[in-house]
Amino acid sequence: MRTAGLIVAAGRGHRLGGAIPKQYLDLGDETVLCRSARALLALPELESLTIVIHPDDRALYDAATARLDDPRLAPPVPGAGSRRESVLRGLEALAADPPDRVLIHDAARPFVAVETVAGVLDALDRTAGAFPALPVVDALWQGEAGSARNPVPRADLWRAQTPQGFRFAAILAAHRAEIGDALDDVAIARAAGLEVAVVPGTEANFKITTPEDLVRAKAQMRARPATVDVRTGNGYDVHAFGPGDRVTLCGVTLPFDRGLVGHSDADVGMHALTDAIFGALAEGDIGQWFPPSDPTWKGAASEIFLRKAVERAGARGYAVSHLDCTLVCEAPKVGPHATAMRAELARIAGVETDRVSVKATTSERLGFTGRGEGIAALATATLVRA
Repeated sequence: MRTAGLIVAAGRGHRLGGAIPKQYLDLGDETVLCRSARALLALPELESLTIVIHPDDRALYDAATARLDDPRLAPPVPGAGSRRESVLRGLEALAADPPDRVLIHDAARPFVAVETVAGVLDALDRTAGAFPALPVVDALWQGEAGSARNPVPRADLWRAQTPQGFRFAAILAAHRAEIGDALDDVAIARAAGLEVAVVPGTEANFKITTPEDLVRAKAQMRARPATVDVRTGNGYDVHAFGPGDRVTLCGVTLPFDRGLVGHSDADVGMHALTDAIFGALAEGDIGQWFPPSDPTWKGAASEIFLRKAVERAGARGYAVSHLDCTLVCEAPKVGPHATAMRAELARIAGVETDRVSVKATTSERLGFTGRGEGIAALATATLVRA
């Protein structure tokens, strides 16, 4: 199912105060909006992300999202005078190529976890809408003139969070039918008679509304570097020998009595490393980013693929810490060229050579590599939160 994200960032943040809307405030190393967008872009199933902004905020938006080098980020959509109208404009922009599902998220919730969003998407397999929420645990009282009057039962009461997910056609129709404003998209969905499920939220997914919330958010950002975020991914690729007089391995061309068959330049080592990086990011594989069915990549240099994976890691806030590639073949001899391969991979990845390893082994004449039918490559990539 095709899934799109929609972030509402057209508000002015009057309750927080200040000259700059809260979604563009700096939390330390990036803005509130950038972190919120990055949270949704962490989902590999997300096909696109559209952000609705105030018409006067384009310069602020461009600066806030400059680090989000992601092809899934669509041009921003100008918002309207109310949240409901802004959401509707975002939905109408998506309607030109409608997804199956849409996640509608508040820009002011920068700490939503991937697990929370995944819970919303899982629920959409069974119902038209879903949203994360926390049960109300405090005693509730209805007050008047500063005095308590009547207790309010808290059973079955929930504190709603975002992203709120819906089947796209249903929520678009609900928004088009709604006349007035509403608390949130769940209220609009329920007014249209849609069934909406509640899934577990988290305390970390709070909304920045008051100055105290902003202080809490900055403190949460300062506390995060104490926990080292390390990711590891594996990659594997195979290419068969065919006609030719050379092979390209890890960016280095070696004279040989055959070539490697592939849609691109068939650099089996670089393909495995690219897959390893995408694997560490949990963002699919090289075939999803560069489909072999696309003629654009016919004969393309695999440096394009590896460089994109490295750039994608950087956009997600990760730096390449180490790359390790093992080439499995009987011939050609890789050992004499390993130093040059390491240097080329280091150049592409933007790291020191001592962070790149290239090794070679045979399969003791067993299997397709042992019979000289092709080359296999295994790779591991280690990423660290920058």
